[in-house]
Parts: sequence; structure tokens; C-alpha cells
Amino acid sequence: MTEYLAIDKILDEVRSISSVYEATVVSRSGMHIAGDSPKGVHLETFVAMSAILLGAAETATAELKDKLQHVCVELTRGKMILLSAGNRALLVVTASNEIPTSDLATTVQEYADRIAENI
Repeated sequence: MTEYLAIDKILDEVRSISSVYEATVVSRSGMHIAGDSPKGVHLETFVAMSAILLGAAETATAELKDKLQHVCVELTRGKMILLSAGNRALLVVTASNEIPTSDLATTVQEYADRIAENI
């Protein structure tokens, strides 16, 4: 059973990281579970395309016989990082370019693992 209060608390912790703008939990099928999306975006499109991005990357890397750690989309004014949160969900985080991608991915992975325990 999904523990929504626990997930919301974890997302609050993610959003408290310096340079993080938004944090969203998305189902593998592309449905919004919890969190927020960037201002001005269509939520359903954002979460559906996020699930597709991570799913496509996982499929492609499976052919390499290696495990995907994260997907990072580098933007002009920031970045979006997508990580698996277990078999049922993924964590999508938007952040400024001030934080190095590797640092953000390492930090956020802990939260993705905690979300996986609550989904």
C-alpha cells in the first residue's frame, strides 16, 4: 500500500536541497503520484513524458548489459534528473545548474530508494 504521507515528507526533504526547484513521484505508467511539477507545464504531459524518458533509457541500457543509474536532461537554465524509485515509480527532480549533476544524482538516489520502500 502506498504511504502518501511518507512520500510527501521525503519530497519535502528533496525540495530542501539547495538548488532543487521541484520534485515529483511518477508511476512507471506515467501517472502523477505525488509532488509538484515546474510552473507553467501541463502536469499530465510532464509526468507521462518523464516515465517514457526513463523507460526508454532503461530499455536501451539493458542491451548494454549494464544498469542505468539516472537520466539527466541538461537545460539552459537548469537540469532535470530522473531516477528509478523501485519497480512501480520514478523520481523526477528539477534543479539549477549550480549543483553538479553527479552530486545531485548521488544525493537524490537516497530519496528515490526511500520512496521505493513506500510505494
